[in-house]
Amino acid sequence: MSNTSVLAYCRPGYENDTANELTTRYGEAAIYGYPVSKKQSGFALYHLYDDTQLENAITQFAVSQSIFPRQLVAVFCAMKDIEKDDRVGQVLEALKEGELPYSTFGAIDVEYPDTEDGKTLAKFCRKFTVPLRQALRKAGWLTAKENAGKPKLHIFFESFENCFIGYTLPNYASQDHLGICRLKFPSDAPSRSTLKLEDALVNMLSSKQQTRVLRSGGRAVDLGACPGGWTYQLVKRGMYVEAIDNGLIADSLMATGLVEHHAADGFAYKPQFGRVDLLVCDMIEQPDRVAKLMGDWLVKYWATHAIFNLKLPMKRRYETVTQAISLLVSRLDALNDAFSVKVRHLYHDRDEVTVTIIRTSEDEV
Repeated sequence: MSNTSVLAYCRPGYENDTANELTTRYGEAAIYGYPVSKKQSGFALYHLYDDTQLENAITQFAVSQSIFPRQLVAVFCAMKDIEKDDRVGQVLEALKEGELPYSTFGAIDVEYPDTEDGKTLAKFCRKFTVPLRQALRKAGWLTAKENAGKPKLHIFFESFENCFIGYTLPNYASQDHLGICRLKFPSDAPSRSTLKLEDALVNMLSSKQQTRVLRSGGRAVDLGACPGGWTYQLVKRGMYVEAIDNGLIADSLMATGLVEHHAADGFAYKPQFGRVDLLVCDMIEQPDRVAKLMGDWLVKYWATHAIFNLKLPMKRRYETVTQAISLLVSRLDALNDAFSVKVRHLYHDRDEVTVTIIRTSEDEV
C-alpha cells in the first residue's frame, strides 16, 4: 500500500515534539503535509500531500541537523495485517507492487520502536533480517556485499502485523541501528551523567573538532560539576578543569591533579585565568537562563567553545528550545565571529537537549 511520508524515530514521550519539529521545518521549506503521532509509540510520521516531494523532504536536512529525531526514513510503502506465514514473501510482493525509488540498495535494517512493547519485536527483527536479506539479494534489490555509499532499505515493524518500508541516504541518516549510539558506562566514572557528555563529544563534534576542542593540556570550566561525570570526560582527555559546584567532586578526579574545585555559584563564577578553551554545563535551571549564561561566556570570550544541556519543560518543548537557541544565536550573529551550533536530543539525554557551540573562526586552515 502506497504511503509517502517521513518516519522519524524518537524517544518515547517525545512524539508530539518530533511531529512539531517536522511540521515546522518542512512547512518553512514549502514541503507540505500533516503529522501523525501517538503517545509513547517511539516514532512520528509526516505524511506528504505531494508524493513527488519525498526525496526533497529526506534531503532537506540530515538527522544530525535535527533536534528530536533519531532517524529519518523516507517511507514509500506501508504494510498492514501481515500474516505470520511467509512474511518475507509478503514484503517482496509489496516491493514488487510498489514504485521502488531505487533499483538496488546497499544494505538493509529491520527495526522497531525503542519502547517496552517495541522491544518484544527485537528478537523477531534480528531473525527476520537474515532470510529477508537473502531474498532481496536473490531478487537483485540488494547488493551482494554491503555498500555504505548506496541508499539503505529500512523495514520498520510497528507491530508483528504492521510495518513501514522506506530508505535512508548515506549523508543524511544515522548509521546506528534504531538511530541509537549505545555507549558503555566507564566503571571509574563518578556518575552516569558522564555518558551524556561522551555522547555529545562522539556524535555532535567532527573528528577535527574533537581534536581541536579537547586538546590535551587545554583548559575547561565545568559549571554544576558535582560529582564530576562531565569533568571525568575532560580529564580523561588530558584537560585541566575548573569544577564549579557547592557539592563535592569525586576524590578520584581530584587525585589526578588536573582538577581545581571551586565551591561557587555557577552564574557568578569567572574563569581563573580570564578565559578557557571549553565551557561545559549540566545545571538544573530554566533553559532560557542557561542559554543566556552560555551566551555571556561566548560573547565576552571567557570561553572559546561551549557544550551544555538545556532542561526541558513538560509541554511545548520544541518551541522552548528553539526560542532559547534563537536568542542565543542572535547574540552570536552580532559578533564579528563564526560559530557552528548544533542541538540534539541524544540517546543518553532524558528530559533535556544537548547544545554544542564551536567557534569556527579559529579553524586551522
